[in-house]
Amino acid sequence: MGDKTQEATGINEIHKVTKGDISFVDFEKYYSACLNSAATVIIINKEVPCPEGKTLLVTADPFHAYVSIIKHFRPFEPANKMISDSAVIGKGTHIQPGTFVGNHVRIGENCLIHPNVTIYDHSIIGDNVVIHAGVVLGADAFYFKRRKDREVQYDKMVSCGRVVIHDDVEIGAGTTIDKGVSGDTIIGKGTKIDNHVHIGHGAVIGKNCLFAAQVGIGGKAIIEDEVILWGQVGVSKDLTIGKGAIVYAQSGIPASLAGGKTYFGSPAEEAKPKMRELSWIKRIPEMWEMIHKDKKA
Repeated sequence: MGDKTQEATGINEIHKVTKGDISFVDFEKYYSACLNSAATVIIINKEVPCPEGKTLLVTADPFHAYVSIIKHFRPFEPANKMISDSAVIGKGTHIQPGTFVGNHVRIGENCLIHPNVTIYDHSIIGDNVVIHAGVVLGADAFYFKRRKDREVQYDKMVSCGRVVIHDDVEIGAGTTIDKGVSGDTIIGKGTKIDNHVHIGHGAVIGKNCLFAAQVGIGGKAIIEDEVILWGQVGVSKDLTIGKGAIVYAQSGIPASLAGGKTYFGSPAEEAKPKMRELSWIKRIPEMWEMIHKDKKA
């Protein structure tokens, strides 16, 4: 439906589409957002009025159609050696034994990559980056469509995005950073990441952030510059943490947080009021006992 002559120039999820992109929608509550987005071609499961300048491809299963397009334009390329011939590695970069560097990877100058790192195809790494042992860059997004009428219920959304690591980043041992479904997972310049951190698909991490061990960040989260997340902080998907925010250890973040403040708890709230609240909660048994004494008197 609509303009049957125009060509698509890219493929993207709805939250990252630009003019020329193909996207898809298969739930009515998201029709409006998709139809009014920048996407040029929209795969949809119902005939609806076509917005001016767009092309609608109507099919019973938009998810399957979208995945078919990804597989066509970004097919899996098997590796035949530990460092691909198509990888570009900058001057002064040292790669320790046991590291795998996939197809079309670009690594900048003066990087140090420790043993047993896995760098999936199409990843991009800047200059002066340190990657410790056991890191995985570019694994697939954790993104599935559930089909309850089948024995095997989950269909995989095939990932065709990238991981992009900017200059002067350090990534701790055992950390995993997933590539975007169709866009990039980005780690900003100067950010330092501790051991066993997980960063989900399409997350955008700003400059000079500091993440302690076992932080988990959901897909498509936006972490602005100079944010500090202490150990075991959990960040949900599709939210924003503002510049300069600090979140104390073991906090849970289900919704966006303003920058320039310190947070604690689950759900995370401003730290000082939260600490006072916890102090009063500890006094509940004492106050309860006082109330009962007054009643007996």
